[in-house]
Amino acid sequence: MTMRLSRILGLIAGLLVALPAVAQMRGHGGPVRALAVNPDGRLVISGSFDQSIILWSLDTGAALGVLRFHDGAVNAVAALPDGRFASASEDGRVALWRLGRSDPEQVLDAHSGPVVGLAVSPDGTALASASWDGTARLWPLAGGPAQVLEGHQGNVNAVAFLPDGRPVTVGADATVRIWPRGNAPVTTATLPTALSAVAVTGDGEIVAAGADATVRFLRPDGAVRAAVELGPDPVIALAPSPDGTRIAAATAGGTVAIIERATGRILLRLVGPGLPIWSVAWRPDGTELVTGGGDRLVRRWQARSGEPVGTLAMARRDDPLAGFHGDRGAEVFRACIACHTLTADEGNRAGPTLAGIFGRRIASVAGYRYSEPLKRMDIVWTPETVARLFEVGPSRYTPGTKMPEQTIGSAVDREALVRFLEKVTRSP
Repeated sequence: MTMRLSRILGLIAGLLVALPAVAQMRGHGGPVRALAVNPDGRLVISGSFDQSIILWSLDTGAALGVLRFHDGAVNAVAALPDGRFASASEDGRVALWRLGRSDPEQVLDAHSGPVVGLAVSPDGTALASASWDGTARLWPLAGGPAQVLEGHQGNVNAVAFLPDGRPVTVGADATVRIWPRGNAPVTTATLPTALSAVAVTGDGEIVAAGADATVRFLRPDGAVRAAVELGPDPVIALAPSPDGTRIAAATAGGTVAIIERATGRILLRLVGPGLPIWSVAWRPDGTELVTGGGDRLVRRWQARSGEPVGTLAMARRDDPLAGFHGDRGAEVFRACIACHTLTADEGNRAGPTLAGIFGRRIASVAGYRYSEPLKRMDIVWTPETVARLFEVGPSRYTPGTKMPEQTIGSAVDREALVRFLEKVTRSP
């Protein structure tokens, strides 16, 4: 980008002011993993598994610029109060950008694993990052060393801030951790499931969700106030409305539930194309939501009615597991469908396709970017090796993997999963 963003916005607005509103913005070459709306509600920042960042005019749907810097999926983006924005990636780096420039202004690279979450402190002075290296970090935006938050047993999947500035993290270890100032002890709440998303409302209530498709509302002391079951698909993103009365919960099944916070009632569901919705954000006035998902599109929705803004061009796809009702292996696999496809024509997602997995050497699917440690391993996928992967967990069986840490404790469930994969992933 060679011109200042304000100038670009003015030119495009003048050219496209007569165009009708669009329901979707098309430009990414992979699933849209991350979204942020800038404070004035005019600009959307999206990050994708295709390693790019796109800046969009929200009103016109026009792409204002494509930024490429990260060497891996862009997992998180955040708008900063001074007009800048941040991006975080599978490559372990956090980049700070100034609008109108094509290169980062600053790169923060202390993490040793993928960075999957970002949050800005209420006073705008710090940026928090969550990483699969097992830590979160607090970066002073004015410069200086980061504070390291250690304690999670495994991946830290998301981070947010309480109104008083204390960070909150959630992880694959099923804990919500509230980090104090000074030397006070960490407040820890253990929930029944691995957690992938967290949000905090303006009055300090914590919202957490993950693999068991339940959204839980916690008081600032970690006690659970209420739980809302969405089922059957894992919840992978959360966003509170600007006025704090509603929570948007995006699922791996391709829907977004709008929950009334006071009552726990599901007010409506936004129904997309049936692919995972990885990210969700609100316009600052609360009238619209923006979602990004596995269909590679950024979509706009009316917050009150749940209807798409403008014309919705893509029909909803069928649930790929709909034909396996009652199959225990399919139910176990449902937690994996956000990252893996079963047939070659569906291609790769966050993880490689599982088509033809049995008899295939590890790290050998064409077109997928594997971590270097996996490329050096001598594993062939068989029913026995797949079962062992989920018995001991990816981090122990395949050290250096980018795969989220998860185990299947039941031998019966592992066997059911393997039988299901044997049945549906055979090459034609």
